[in-house]
Amino acid sequence: MFKPEVKRTNGLNIIIAGCGKVGISLTERLAKEGHDITVIDRDSEKVQMASGLFDVMGIVGTGASFSIQMEAGIENADLFIAVTDSDELNLLCCTVAKRVGNCAAIARVRNPDYSDEVSYLREKLGLTMIINPELEAAREISRVLRIPTALEVSTFAQGRIEIIKFGLPKENILTGLTVAAIKQQKLAENILICAVERNGEVHIPSGNFRLVAGDKVSFIASSKDAKKFLKNIGFATNRVHNTIISGGGKVSYYLAKQLISAGISVKIIESRRKRCEELSVLLPKAIIINGDGTDGELLKEAGLEYADSFVPLTGIDEENILLTLFAREVSSAKVITKLNRINFKNVVSHLDLGSVIYPKYITAEAIIAYVRAKKASMNSNIETLYHMFDSRVEAIEFVVKDEPGITNIPLMDLNLKDNLLVSCIYRKSGIIIPSGSDSIQARDSVIIVTTHSGFNDIHDILK
Repeated sequence: MFKPEVKRTNGLNIIIAGCGKVGISLTERLAKEGHDITVIDRDSEKVQMASGLFDVMGIVGTGASFSIQMEAGIENADLFIAVTDSDELNLLCCTVAKRVGNCAAIARVRNPDYSDEVSYLREKLGLTMIINPELEAAREISRVLRIPTALEVSTFAQGRIEIIKFGLPKENILTGLTVAAIKQQKLAENILICAVERNGEVHIPSGNFRLVAGDKVSFIASSKDAKKFLKNIGFATNRVHNTIISGGGKVSYYLAKQLISAGISVKIIESRRKRCEELSVLLPKAIIINGDGTDGELLKEAGLEYADSFVPLTGIDEENILLTLFAREVSSAKVITKLNRINFKNVVSHLDLGSVIYPKYITAEAIIAYVRAKKASMNSNIETLYHMFDSRVEAIEFVVKDEPGITNIPLMDLNLKDNLLVSCIYRKSGIIIPSGSDSIQARDSVIIVTTHSGFNDIHDILK
């Protein structure tokens, strides 16, 4: 066992089984938010590294072991998270945790064989959440391909509301205009510009903030109004008609399945013949090419120069980056780059990689949203959480109950924190892009965009 000198007492007691990339990412972020973390892994070096870096307790052993869980304090745990490399071990870890402790349990399950059984497994095993990083990554890629000019698309209110990020070209109609002028010219009806990145700095813009070429602009709107706004400012809004995927792993399978169901033609290039045969059976409507997906000539033969979109999913970050840069040279295809490692994000941000997807962030955000909701009061609940602009901005969806001091008060009269926007309110009557005279009401879904971090409760928006 590896014990740190300092022990936190103001957060939840959380046990994390698995010190891989996702486990370490969760440990780092949850420890920063003030929770008591215990990590379990069979690799003593990984445990020692985690306990030393993040001031957490570490135990060497198997997370499904009764004695190891008892040593980790399962009887007093609030949450058990299993993110080992084995789906079956994760499910077993959570089953033991539910039997021994009185805690919530979250399992990472990646195998496509289980993807159609998630609801059954969650219900029968009593799990709080089963999360599949590859499936969630595929969903995020699919959302971006639906609006190819977007760099990122985040969804709220069960898909009714979107935050879309795009790069502002030099000759665009918005360039040189203030946020207030954009509204006055009625270029942005029913949308709100909620964040802008410029020269590495992120701004929550006020009305007098002026957009310049090269800005990365995020705005919030309903799906319908978002497309209308993009069309008004000269961006193409049609989804892609075809895509080429390099690599035939789990993300490729999930993505191809979603794209084909949306009527989009798919080609997958995969080097392993056996995997090609499997994909041909699983995806009879896709074109499966047995070959080296990093071979430039093969990519050209497959039609990369004329493709609407290209998604490198080789499993090796360096290959994905090089393939993206190659696609930029030989085609005008929409490119989405999946990266697993986050160590070199500052370097990557200077490359022209189009949209970049980090599956481990998607996994961590879903779990952190649940943790914050569990820690929060009974009067509001976090439904959705996204980190934007390399985690420097948070977009949080709260579902608010009747809450004195927050509800039925005009926003202009609330003492809101700086660098924060109440960006959107969703209620049964429809979607509201709020002005100062609007108010939050009980049962509203409220979307907050802020450079602050760690919000657990709707009251955190107040100074």
